[in-house]
Amino acid sequence: MKKSYKIEVDCANCAAKMEEAAKKTPGVRDAAVTFMTQKMKVEFEEGADPAAVMEAVLKNCKKVESDCEIFF
Repeated sequence: MKKSYKIEVDCANCAAKMEEAAKKTPGVRDAAVTFMTQKMKVEFEEGADPAAVMEAVLKNCKKVESDCEIFF
């Protein structure tokens, strides 16, 4: 399953850090963050709970970019 989320991030480098953090989160098959559109696209692994996975993604992203936000 793929979903798109609105994000708030300050720079392209920060967006790249968020993308890498999201990709390392259990339950995420793939992720892409686009700074220009302020969007994060996430592909979830089969059987994963998107709500629970996104909570973990947000937590991991906050570790690398403390002032980022993901709206879900």
